[in-house]
Amino acid sequence: MKMHNDYLLNKINNPQDLKKLTLPEMEQLATEIRTLILEKDAAEGGHLGPDLGIVEATIAYHFVFDAPKDKIVWDVSHQTYPHKMLTGRATAWLDPAHYEDVTPYSNPDESEYDYYAIGHTSTSIALATGMAKARDLIGGHENIMALIGDGSLTGGLAFEGLNNAAVEPHNLVVVVNDNQWSIDENVGGLVTTLAKLRTSNGKAPENPFTAMGFDYRYVANGNNVQDMITAFKAVKDIDHPILLHINTVKGMGYAPALKDEEAHHWVMPFDLKTDQPIKLTDTKPTAKTVAIETIKEQITQGQKIMAINAAIPGVFGLDEIKHDFPKNYIDVGIAEQESVAFAAGFAKEGGTPVLFENSTFLQRAFDQLSHDVAANNLPVVMLVAGGGISAESKTHLGIFDQVMISNLPNWIYLAPTTLTEEKAMLEWAIKQKKQPVALKMPTNIVPNGSAESLLSDYSQIKYQVKAGKNIAILALGDFYSLGQQVAERLGATLVNPISANILDQPTLDHLAATHQLIITLEDNILDGGFGQKIAAYLGKQNVKVLNYGQKRIYTDQTPLAKIYQENHLTVEQIIDDLKNSLGNSRNEKK
Repeated sequence: MKMHNDYLLNKINNPQDLKKLTLPEMEQLATEIRTLILEKDAAEGGHLGPDLGIVEATIAYHFVFDAPKDKIVWDVSHQTYPHKMLTGRATAWLDPAHYEDVTPYSNPDESEYDYYAIGHTSTSIALATGMAKARDLIGGHENIMALIGDGSLTGGLAFEGLNNAAVEPHNLVVVVNDNQWSIDENVGGLVTTLAKLRTSNGKAPENPFTAMGFDYRYVANGNNVQDMITAFKAVKDIDHPILLHINTVKGMGYAPALKDEEAHHWVMPFDLKTDQPIKLTDTKPTAKTVAIETIKEQITQGQKIMAINAAIPGVFGLDEIKHDFPKNYIDVGIAEQESVAFAAGFAKEGGTPVLFENSTFLQRAFDQLSHDVAANNLPVVMLVAGGGISAESKTHLGIFDQVMISNLPNWIYLAPTTLTEEKAMLEWAIKQKKQPVALKMPTNIVPNGSAESLLSDYSQIKYQVKAGKNIAILALGDFYSLGQQVAERLGATLVNPISANILDQPTLDHLAATHQLIITLEDNILDGGFGQKIAAYLGKQNVKVLNYGQKRIYTDQTPLAKIYQENHLTVEQIIDDLKNSLGNSRNEKK
């Protein structure tokens, strides 16, 4: 990999250095930044299209404004690679040995030029309104800016932010980065509105932003450095709210990304010469393919299903349903609250909604899970992906889904340990009409499994028990394989609890009466989770209970092996803990 010692970027240690460059040098810098983004993403994976499209706007921002005194809030912040390069962190792209030095999202722990840890969408304008009001009260005069994509504008909080930003009495600039794409293709009425503004060069009479009270400006070519410098100079220090609408190209400078925007929003490591992933896709059945095939079968059999997702069809392979059964599919855009409320409405009218949600994004719709679904006890079916301990950024952790779903009334949260079990659970969930049901989709590779011992009614949980002695291991979902390894080494009883929140009390009573020690394993946060429910139920019984999962902390790009080690989640650590605990129990009895 080249070190690029001759790059201009080597001379940019902060935005003050950028201000010394000529226009041709800034254009050269834009080319360098794109090259580095491509090289690092090819080697490591990461967001590609959003960062390639925002380069010129980022250069122009730091040329015109005076960061960190002037402040910009990046919505989602997955487009901040160029920003990080211009604010003292270029080595993380220039030198492959330092690729791991920075996180993929804005991060105040890294730099004074980042103001928030942000990884979820539609928050920037609302955050900026609070910053502007604090500045006004304190007596400051710095520029406050929020940069938000057209895809992120579909989130409800973006509209809440716009509603308040429009009446800010002093400086507040909202930049709408309109690249005509979300993670997937844009959907909804906002698409029409923005298209009219683009085709009219910002002159269309149907302008929702001017109607709200914004001073509206339009830049036809947001990938032109000079045009962006001119636009930013024109809005700097203006003492009223402005909406600057810039037209940019997602994936700018990389032909494959222009041809297939969805596939290049975020990429796995790939070959730059061929644009092909380095790791070939496994053709064996997975939790996702089983879910898709099951839903297709149920639609064919006459179930009135609507497959619903919030702008991430690629995560689940939903393009198959979109293509084969277009009337049974909807993408609501980046709007998790709308997706859950939509599902509630669909269920109320007698349909069968099947929600596809990612664990880390689901928290955005917690109120709808509670207020609209659970409080009305509607038979919504929800598939949750990405739930579990991971090495992701602290804004993208999937360790909270059990706490959110399991502790709400009426919801059943099922955790399959095999693909066969997942299929049986999903078929039951679709056919039952009594209550909301969620499935925690396996994130690890799980076996196909046997059809033996499958329940016919998952509202009545009956644990699956493989008898052993002394120790009973309740291993939930993805951690069943971890439980198997420990049980085999110790000759312990192994239990598949099936559900993260519905307890099989008779089996628990039996286990407590026949074992010295009960442990729980869950691929989730411990506090408020499955293990604590078991411990609370068994609290008055004469048996010791140990809970294993992740501590209630935010990890941030922390290697998975380190997280497991720190939480005693390796086979050897668990075995040592159990041996010590049994030894101590015997000594206490003496």
